[in-house]
Amino acid sequence: MKIAIAGSSGLIGTALVAALRHDRHDVVRLVRRPPAGADEYQWDPAQAIIDPIALRGADAVVNLCGMGVNEKRWTGAVKQQLRDSRITPTDVLANEVAALGVPILLNASGAGYYGDTGDRIVDERSPAGSGFLPTLCCDWEAATAPAQAAGARTVLLRSASVLTRRGGMLSQLRLLYSVGLGGRLGSGRQYVPWISFADEIDAIKFVLANDSISGPVNLVGPAPVTNAQFNRAMSKAMHRPAPLIVPRFLLSAALGEIAQELLHGPRVIPAALEAAGFEFSHNTIGEALEAANR
Repeated sequence: MKIAIAGSSGLIGTALVAALRHDRHDVVRLVRRPPAGADEYQWDPAQAIIDPIALRGADAVVNLCGMGVNEKRWTGAVKQQLRDSRITPTDVLANEVAALGVPILLNASGAGYYGDTGDRIVDERSPAGSGFLPTLCCDWEAATAPAQAAGARTVLLRSASVLTRRGGMLSQLRLLYSVGLGGRLGSGRQYVPWISFADEIDAIKFVLANDSISGPVNLVGPAPVTNAQFNRAMSKAMHRPAPLIVPRFLLSAALGEIAQELLHGPRVIPAALEAAGFEFSHNTIGEALEAANR
């Protein structure tokens, strides 16, 4: 397959490019700087400009664009950046997919779509939650409409936090746990969606190759855990005690609105992946954290 990837320089994109090339796919990368190789094509989503030959002959487009939700405190300007970094590139790519008749679009989204579900289990059939992140995910996914209307098999990758020491949430937590500052957040009863790094990449490849899969797909591990359970597993994987309890008011004072996302979460399961026969390499949070901390 010829596969074009946007967001290929990020943590997931870099690994996905390598994995697809290992499987002998022809991978081209969309970049915002001048191209540095024959496999790169320049685009400027903010100006809706894309190299006219970038997607020509492509069998699939994978869009992984999006600023990290925990990179900065959520001011009004940062919220707009979070939206612009997701919705604008998706709109440009979906319209290009439609115009060129590219048969497949895989588009990033997030497990934050479901909002706070308490103890209620949710899957791909469940409605969106309320709040900033669910609204962001809904608008992000809606931007794929031109591709869907043109008949492209469109998959919405609702990914959880990917557990890897190379970056993301876990790289930040490792430092805290290594010096004995790990601990439970608030009550610890809120759920924390997760997926191992290997399963994230393998699941994207699986979805790409499986023509029967379309619509939302939860890229999450098969065994949901609460923050307290995550804390115990992280303590064990790091071989460090994690006795602290970070109270709600302190978390809110330090992080602002982001704290609400850490104190609430969906109990989400990967129903679509399991129904399609995907086999996870890491089925429990313990297995995922052990693999990530090696």
